[in-house]
Amino acid sequence: MSRQRRRFAAAAARLARATPVGRAGGWLRRAATAVAVALSVLAGGVTSASPASAATLTLVDNFGHNPTNLQMYEYVPAKLPRHPAVLVVAHWCTGSGPDVYHNTEFASLADRYGFIVVYPSITGDIKCWDVASDAALKHDGSSDPAGVMSMVRWEIAKRGANQHRVYMTGISSGAMLTNVMLADYPDVFKAGSAFMGVPYHCFYTGTFRGWNSDCSTGNITKTPQEWGDLARAAHPGHTGRRPRIQLWHGTQDEALDHHNLGEEVKQWTNVHGVGQTPVFTDQPQPNWTRTRYGDAGTQPPVEANSFQGYGHELPKPGMALLALRFMGLAP
Repeated sequence: MSRQRRRFAAAAARLARATPVGRAGGWLRRAATAVAVALSVLAGGVTSASPASAATLTLVDNFGHNPTNLQMYEYVPAKLPRHPAVLVVAHWCTGSGPDVYHNTEFASLADRYGFIVVYPSITGDIKCWDVASDAALKHDGSSDPAGVMSMVRWEIAKRGANQHRVYMTGISSGAMLTNVMLADYPDVFKAGSAFMGVPYHCFYTGTFRGWNSDCSTGNITKTPQEWGDLARAAHPGHTGRRPRIQLWHGTQDEALDHHNLGEEVKQWTNVHGVGQTPVFTDQPQPNWTRTRYGDAGTQPPVEANSFQGYGHELPKPGMALLALRFMGLAP
């Protein structure tokens, strides 16, 4: 094993150990779902559950262009609208599509609110998403993002999914991929929610699934204009709307430093052309600071959630529901 690969594997292992969902059992999904339902009722959301779904996680073969040999898993609830929305959920380092399916509440929430969930899964020996290479950091490139995009196109073509209602979320390495997908495909994704990620291009090394220690430790700082220019360069021909983004991070994150939250805010506020000063700030809980940029409503261009004293341990139960509400998948 090369020195770079050993270094990457060690860093990925630390990142995975720091992510509780990476070693949680199915109990987390059940507990999270119960909390999410309670929060929904208390907040005036849906008060009656849909009938139990007979849906299961399914492996899809031959879904299209797949340069890095990813696997595609999908969860299709028994009850859907005619042209359902699609949510892509990306796993953490060393995780898999089935891992994130079993250990998060997105599938049970899909039963309730009626949308398809796609769980992409890495098959190689380095199970962190490629957010570091030139091929990954451009529209219609030839790395992981291209394979994930093929999954979305398959859902639109084969399931009749709504091409105007495509969303992305991810945890840790999956949150990094969320930033990348929203930059690479702003014409496809309507909104995204990134749990403990880094800005688009922060992890750049020029190598396939490379590890950027300067980024992970919070030692990369750029101006809003510099970050925004990098994101816009991912798809230079795009002149239309840009996807909204919601960001989550703990202040004591030792795997991906909290500094990256501020850099993400710089990037996406610049991309959206809104100010760096929040137009709305509140504290839903004593250790939780939520800021919104460009709009004080519940679906602003950019929202940041910072958790005092939290490590690399998000999402907590109930947060997936809040992510769905931000994206527009739940009332």
